[in-house]
Amino acid sequence: MDLSAYIFVVVISYLLGATPSGYLAGMACGIDVRTAGSGNIGATNVVRVLGKKVGAVVLAADAFKGFVSARWVPGLALWLFPSPGMSRENLMVLGGVAAFLGHVYSCWLKFKGGKGIATAGGIALAWAPAACLTALALWALVLAVSKYVSLASIAAAIILPFAVWFWNGKNGSPTMTYAMTGLSLLAIYKHKANIQRLFKGEESRIGRKKS
Repeated sequence: MDLSAYIFVVVISYLLGATPSGYLAGMACGIDVRTAGSGNIGATNVVRVLGKKVGAVVLAADAFKGFVSARWVPGLALWLFPSPGMSRENLMVLGGVAAFLGHVYSCWLKFKGGKGIATAGGIALAWAPAACLTALALWALVLAVSKYVSLASIAAAIILPFAVWFWNGKNGSPTMTYAMTGLSLLAIYKHKANIQRLFKGEESRIGRKKS
């Protein structure tokens, strides 16, 4: 079996995922977001530190790199390294997982990174668009009711594997469902500090300053 396509997808997708959008946006504005706000490079902290416009750009960039890695990079690999019987789905799963791990454990930031919700959303958009929309709707609903971005993100992470299974897994291999389950569990784990603050009543709500 020719492993060239698989190696190509893993390397390119990881490097795309590892591109720290939030950190780069902060440096462009003269601020290291790792030393401001919550210290996270994700869109939520970028909004807190640099404002909504910059935060929206970072959010889109984080989702886009997940989508590209899980959709376009596998397609490019199949074109560059054609091989009979090669599974496009396996390449898509591999690309998505590699991009997510790159985002969470970026080689450019000493293997530290974001929490992965936006990138997971982009991956879900590539694997099963309706699943992404389902998670986005739940995220918006929980945010509107609770005003906690972290709680909304955790809720989205919980629903994503079920949404991928419902919209995509029933019609094909369960590989994507299993992979999204792993990514979601890692994303929730990355929110462990937020979960602790939620239980203590110390988590920040949107539109309110910390006391």
